[in-house]
Amino acid sequence: MKTGNSSAVTKFFLMGFSKHPELQLLLFMLCLIMNVIILLGNSLLIVIIILDSRLHTPMYFFLGNLSLLDICYTSSSIPPILIIVKSERKSISFIGCTLQMALSLGLGSTECILLAVMAYDRYVAICNPLRYPIIMNRMLYVHMAAWSWIIGCLNSLVQTVMTMILPFCGNNVIYHLTCEILALLKLICADISMNVFIMTVATTVLSVIPLLLIFISYVFILSSILRINSAEGRKKAFSTCSAHLTAVFLFYGSALFMYMKPKSKDTNTSDEIIGLSYGVITPMLNPIIYSLRNKEVKEAMKKILSRHLNLLKS
Repeated sequence: MKTGNSSAVTKFFLMGFSKHPELQLLLFMLCLIMNVIILLGNSLLIVIIILDSRLHTPMYFFLGNLSLLDICYTSSSIPPILIIVKSERKSISFIGCTLQMALSLGLGSTECILLAVMAYDRYVAICNPLRYPIIMNRMLYVHMAAWSWIIGCLNSLVQTVMTMILPFCGNNVIYHLTCEILALLKLICADISMNVFIMTVATTVLSVIPLLLIFISYVFILSSILRINSAEGRKKAFSTCSAHLTAVFLFYGSALFMYMKPKSKDTNTSDEIIGLSYGVITPMLNPIIYSLRNKEVKEAMKKILSRHLNLLKS
C-alpha cells in the first residue's frame, strides 16, 4: 500500500449537529442570513474607509484589514457549511478539507495578532498623542499589518502540514461543521504529541501573549484616561477604545474556550456551538460594533449616503 493519507482517506464526512437533525434547517437559515450580513457589513465598512479621506489613519487601516480578514474567513467556511447542511452525503474532499483548515488557522491566527496591533495603536494615540503621527508612521503601520498576515499564514502552514501528513487509517467522520484542526486530530491513528505541543506553543505565542499585550496596553490607556481632567475628554478617549475592547472579548472569549479547554475524544454540541460563534457570529458583529460605537464612521457613512442620494436626485 502507498504511504500517505490519500491511500486511506480521500474525503471526509462532516457530521456537525448530526445528533440534532431538527436544527439543521434553522442552522441553514441562520448561517445564510449571517453570511449576507457579514459580507454587506464588512464590505460597506471597507468602502467607507477607502472613500472618506478623514479615515485614512492607522486605526482605520487596521480596521479595514480586520474587515477584509472577516470576509475571507467566513467566505472559506460558511458556503461549505451551507452545502454540507443541505447535502445528504455531507462529504468534503481531502484537499478541500486541508484548504479549509489552512484558511481557518491562518486567518484566525492573523486576527489574534491584528487585535494586539490595534491595541498598541490605541495606546500610542492616547498615551503619547503628540508623538502619535511620528511613531505610527505609514511604514510602521503597513509593516505591522503585513507581518500579522505573514505570521498567521506561517503558523497555518506548519500546523496544517504536520496534521495532514499523519495517517487517518480510514477514520473520516468529523463531528463538526467544518474541517477544524481539533476535530481532525481526534481521527489520527498515530502519535500526535508533537502536534499538541506545537499547537500549545502556537496558542500561547499567537493568542495568550497578544491578549496579555492587549491587557497591558489598556492598563496604561485607562491610567491615562483617568488623568484627563474633563469628563468630556475622558468620554471621548474611552469611546475610541470601547469598540476594540468589545471585539477582543468576543473573539478571544470563544477562541480561548475552544483551544485552551481540556481536550476530549468526543465532540459535543457545545464545541460545535462555540466553533460557530468563533467563526461566524464574531465577524458578523465586528462591523456593527465599530459602526455603532464610532462617531467618525457614522459621520462618514452619512456623508457618503447623502452624496449618493443627491446624485440620484439630480
